[in-house]
Amino acid sequence: MPTIAPLDLAGHCIDARFIRDVPFFALADGTIHRLDNGHKVTEAHDGLLCAVPSFDGRSLLTGGEDGRICATDLNGQAKELSLIPRKWMTALAAAPNGAIAFASGRSAWVRSADGTVREILHERSVEGVAFAPKGFRLAVARYNGVTLHWPATSGAPTELEWKGAHVSVIFSPDNRFLVTSMQENALHGWRLEDNRHMRMTGYPNKVKSWSWSAKGKWLATSGAPAAIIWPFSGKDGPMGKAPLELGTRGDNLVTAVACHPVEDIVAIGYSDGMILVGRFGDQKEVLLRRGGKSAMSSMNWDTSGHRLVFGTEAGDCGVIDITA
Repeated sequence: MPTIAPLDLAGHCIDARFIRDVPFFALADGTIHRLDNGHKVTEAHDGLLCAVPSFDGRSLLTGGEDGRICATDLNGQAKELSLIPRKWMTALAAAPNGAIAFASGRSAWVRSADGTVREILHERSVEGVAFAPKGFRLAVARYNGVTLHWPATSGAPTELEWKGAHVSVIFSPDNRFLVTSMQENALHGWRLEDNRHMRMTGYPNKVKSWSWSAKGKWLATSGAPAAIIWPFSGKDGPMGKAPLELGTRGDNLVTAVACHPVEDIVAIGYSDGMILVGRFGDQKEVLLRRGGKSAMSSMNWDTSGHRLVFGTEAGDCGVIDITA
């Protein structure tokens, strides 16, 4: 049976993940909690809005209501990487070359590894940012589509248009597809070789969590009473194909998903705090956690896939060891 080490915190957990196999929990109040030979706390922001791991996995990058972008590592120090006064930093991404991108309002900024910062203005507000797998291209989700930039050059951007509000964006691991989540209850995508559209609809709620499978052949998503898992292995991606549905529950929505780093299985978190794990091949499901105080807001595996860290909207967080 899996074992759970609970951690009860006060507040909305924006991001829960492992940094060098140490559990980190980033809360909306601006604190970052870590379980490293005891419970330790870092006061990183005056209000925290977004968090992603650095590409090398050595620190947690965070953006806040205080205009700061910080990196917090195992020593607990929140190193300030950038400060744009009076800006709420609402989106964040990290690249393999050490660059990071962050956004507020109609601006996106790219901070190179050497510390130089370039601002890129847009006509509409920037809702999401993502680097392509090699880090040379930056996607910016906006109203009515996505803008693709080459931040290291002054070349003209590429515009991918689709009506509606696009709120977050992600590249497939093989760089063949680009997918956005929308303010509507849908995903939209483009096949990048020819910019062909891909529509992924039918969700009863907004998609707020997604995760690529270990080999990038599947994209698991929240937003329905089951984890909706789209196939991306063929030339056309999910076009013309039905998704898998795992962990169907009639009375609760899936609010968080996290694909295993090695196997084709996915952790599925629900609006009542329950967590299941489901296998793609035979659709077998195993209960990892019964319901809690509130909706699951973030989950991530460690590098070995033996432990799952989770956080909820009410702060009942913890670590599940599936090998116990």
